[in-house]
Amino acid sequence: MASIYIETFGCQMNEADSQYVADRATAAGYAITGNPAEASVVVLNTCTVRDNAERRAYGRMAHFKALKTADPSVKLIVCGCLAEQDKDTMQAGVPYLDGVFGTRDLARLGDALAAWRPSFDDDLSLADERLLLEPLGGHADCVGDAYAHVRAFVNVQRGCSYYCSYCIVPHVRGRFDNRPLDEILAECRAAIGRGARELTLVGQTVNAYREPASGADFSDLLEAVHALDGLDRLTFLTSHPKDYTAKLAATMGALPRLNPRFHLPVQSGSDPILRRMNRKYAVADYRAKIAAFRAYCPDWALTTDLIVAFPGESEDDFTATLALCDEIGFAQAFMFVYSPRRGTPAALWEQVPAGVGGERLRRLAATIDRGVRDWHAAKLGRTVRALVVGPSRKDRSKLAAKTTDNVTVIAPAGPLGEAQLRTRPWLDVRVGEAFTWGCTGEVVGIAERYAGVAQAVDARPVIDLIAG
Repeated sequence: MASIYIETFGCQMNEADSQYVADRATAAGYAITGNPAEASVVVLNTCTVRDNAERRAYGRMAHFKALKTADPSVKLIVCGCLAEQDKDTMQAGVPYLDGVFGTRDLARLGDALAAWRPSFDDDLSLADERLLLEPLGGHADCVGDAYAHVRAFVNVQRGCSYYCSYCIVPHVRGRFDNRPLDEILAECRAAIGRGARELTLVGQTVNAYREPASGADFSDLLEAVHALDGLDRLTFLTSHPKDYTAKLAATMGALPRLNPRFHLPVQSGSDPILRRMNRKYAVADYRAKIAAFRAYCPDWALTTDLIVAFPGESEDDFTATLALCDEIGFAQAFMFVYSPRRGTPAALWEQVPAGVGGERLRRLAATIDRGVRDWHAAKLGRTVRALVVGPSRKDRSKLAAKTTDNVTVIAPAGPLGEAQLRTRPWLDVRVGEAFTWGCTGEVVGIAERYAGVAQAVDARPVIDLIAG
């Protein structure tokens, strides 16, 4: 059978886009494969938010040249943000590509997949040249494993209209384009019908959502999705401080099935740097937003994004960022050294030396890690309910799961197998150790629903007296 391999770089927006491509492919008669050497079509869904993601994407294109050489019938496709940014030059620079589809071209990619499908034999026989290829590596996305159905990402909005001076997103994804509420709810119902226990509403600036027809805001959207029958848990990414209102804070505190984790990027603790970033708020504004958040959601995890060594950042500016992080005590943070992006204003400004950026990142990580360790240590001795992700990548005899506040927990699988966890994907894990990356423990129960009663799990080995 014809098959498609999808590899995704970047954020949850790209993950949701890859799922759209996978859905169009399966509807056209393709199977999803985890091995690029077996695929009829190989899709790289790319990111350009940071230089490293861009270089990795071009590196993967070079890796896949060997596959095209071994079997020219393979279709090699690039889509996503980098494809949008470089669509006028990418095909000339990488001539063995069969198609470049930007962020606004996903429907056209779906149409192309359907058009190509008849050219692939149903009985795929791999050429000897393919079989002799060295392993191509990479991580496949959208492969239907036993746990793929338990989570679903739902795009509610595309693009961004805020034009932060460091960000390429408005240039490659366009301005705000909000989906109709009824369309979002229909997709959510479909995901729940397929067995999703957790929905993530995704947007570049998700809390700026406005329903095109009625003007309903993000609070209204949350309430509408939260009311759907069969929903276990709901969460969303990513918010902007400018659009965090008292109404949204109150709504978050009032919805019991909303995951107790709020991601609100601050980027810097220095007002001069925030102005240069065009972030549209000051540090005092951010503090006020956090105070409102904690008034309604006192026990939630607060996570953030931070950029160090932004053009013009002095030692005093950086020290202000450290002080803010120490004051707030984030439960997690995504931290980056500033990376110039072609086409953005900040890329033209005088840059902070690379060595300075690396040193500041290490100091920032040390500050953030104190809050992270404290958050994880608070779970010691407690039994937490977490949604299974699958086998641990480092040890497949163990299970990985995520708590509702997005903490990774690892525990031995013991007698539990895919058949049980497919229908009972919620794990009750007694936490025994806490680390910066997450927690470890033992599974003491599994449940079909987050609010359901757990079935006890005996982790002790079973002795088969008859076989003995």
